[in-house]
Amino acid sequence: MNTMKFENSHLSKTISHYKLEMPFGIFYLCEKFIISELYAGIHLDWNKIQEAAKDVLNFYNKGDKLGYISNRINSYSVDPQVWTKAEKYNKNNLVVGGAIVYYNDMMYKNASLEKRFSKIKVLPCLSLEEAINWVLNLETIK
Repeated sequence: MNTMKFENSHLSKTISHYKLEMPFGIFYLCEKFIISELYAGIHLDWNKIQEAAKDVLNFYNKGDKLGYISNRINSYSVDPQVWTKAEKYNKNNLVVGGAIVYYNDMMYKNASLEKRFSKIKVLPCLSLEEAINWVLNLETIK
């Protein structure tokens, strides 16, 4: 399966977004959702999430409801503790649902495992387009 970066997709031409570049990945801040594309080999830990969250929270308005899409174009590791901490950080329910775009069997297994740790709805998806359509159809985002 070929990976598809958001920036290289036809979707990036039709969806208004702000590109936020961090030392560990790129975040595309769109009106109703966020897309993350983390760099290969990084370890996503609580410090990185807090660093990104500061900029993300400044971009959106209080009361906004968003979807989160993890576009797994690269292989990286995730500290399992971040899910519990992120749930507490999301007390205003900014992120109401998420999608994980996977490109191979191992990524699918990881996405399915991560889904179990999350209290928000999370859907493993085969494409970026499927993920975007899913988050835009979440009842709480409309």
